[in-house]
Amino acid sequence: MLSRIFSCGVRGAEGYPVMVELDLANGLPGFTTVGLPDGAVRESRDRVCAAVRNSGFKFPHRRITVNLAPAQTRKQGSHFDLPIAVAVLAASGQLPPGDWSRRLAFAGELALDGTLRSVRGALAMAAAAEVCGVSGIVVPKENASEAASAGLCAYGAASLREVVESLAGSGLDRVLPSGGAALECGASVDFSEVRGQPVAKRALEIVAAGGHHVLLIGPPGSGKSMLAKRMPTILPDLAPGEALEVTRIHSACREKPLVGLMTRRPFRAPHHSASQAALIGGGPFARPGEVALAHGGVLFLDELAEFNRPALESLRQPLEDGVVVVARAKETVEYPSRFCLVAATNPCPCGWLGHPTRSCVCTPPAVDRYVSRLSGPLLDRIDVQVEVSPVPFEAWSAASSLEEGSSQIRARVQAARLRQKERFAHADFAVNAFMPAKDLRRLCGVDASGLQTLEHAARKFSFSARSLDRILRVARTIADLAGAEKVEVRHLTEAMQYRCLERLR
Repeated sequence: MLSRIFSCGVRGAEGYPVMVELDLANGLPGFTTVGLPDGAVRESRDRVCAAVRNSGFKFPHRRITVNLAPAQTRKQGSHFDLPIAVAVLAASGQLPPGDWSRRLAFAGELALDGTLRSVRGALAMAAAAEVCGVSGIVVPKENASEAASAGLCAYGAASLREVVESLAGSGLDRVLPSGGAALECGASVDFSEVRGQPVAKRALEIVAAGGHHVLLIGPPGSGKSMLAKRMPTILPDLAPGEALEVTRIHSACREKPLVGLMTRRPFRAPHHSASQAALIGGGPFARPGEVALAHGGVLFLDELAEFNRPALESLRQPLEDGVVVVARAKETVEYPSRFCLVAATNPCPCGWLGHPTRSCVCTPPAVDRYVSRLSGPLLDRIDVQVEVSPVPFEAWSAASSLEEGSSQIRARVQAARLRQKERFAHADFAVNAFMPAKDLRRLCGVDASGLQTLEHAARKFSFSARSLDRILRVARTIADLAGAEKVEVRHLTEAMQYRCLERLR
């Protein structure tokens, strides 16, 4: 007897359809799985056998061959347990035939007693199942709301027994998508808690409005980390398309299932001891790294100069292109990585260089070596570079009501992003940071006096062509915040003020 059951696999953060074919043949009892299965898939035979018996069904003592098609694609994960068990029961006649085998896909891990456990990548699998033509997907109850967010009918089940009884009887209960999932962004914070620092606050407002990258340079205790952690509070919520893409990435690598689509932008803050693979992604199956998990949100790298050099240099491609390609021996996976980089560093090893009251104890060669850890090509890709000064006592002791809150800044950011959305209505990006170089002159509308200002600055500070492009993008964002149609000289001069490292070199 032969049975065919629809399922899905996950490659990176994307799903793909898999046909589970099971054949029962005469001969010595055995269980063989083919189609490039990994260890978790090969071990499913033991879980399926115990789950079928402990759910009150009879496991056939015949030669069983399971083929996971397409056979040339590597299969990984424990979510093939449920479709294999359903295929066993269908082929052995314990599950009556019906149109459910053409309408439904199945995914879920089985415990030995037949209960269903949650799996990774339910959203990606549901999206892939919809593409291959099925009308619904059966998953564990913990994954049902997440799978329903893809737009496909999702049915949650608690056990193999419940799945079989529902298919043979009245059917499964459909689960509707929930309102949204919370993201770990730390405790509730607000920009009004940051005292002083008007220049840094203005810079972060520009960064949030245009999706730019920023480097904060200043002594310890000046508020760099405090500013960075409040960056998500001035960013607009994820649009529906962004939410689907961001949730799919997190769903593919989280142990705990998500509840609906993510609506808040992610905030990732890896330690400076993080390896290149942790930042970019890697492992045997090219899992996503921090740059992919920060897609659509903020990647905060504190103590930037303390990161190892290969890890920092590997950020060049995602910063420039908005995608990261993780290439390994077994497979190559491309992840979206359009994030806002917020980096912070001290100006020297001791941290007190330029402090108004404390003396730096570092020698000039030590300072040069410390700053040179940040290469020119990397700094070229960081649009905004800001010096953060120590907070005076008067500003620290002032009433918090005098400081502007996140809601006020966020309103201006949303207005600027709305202008960009209208401008890039037919593009695959929605912020100025990813504006292609060929469109800069046309969309920025710089006049002769503006070009003259740029030429003078380029000669004086030796700006590279990439730096000039970045200045134009930042100036376009400043103009959007001001509601201006064209980029004026005042917008350009403000944008050039945010290239402090290049001006100091």
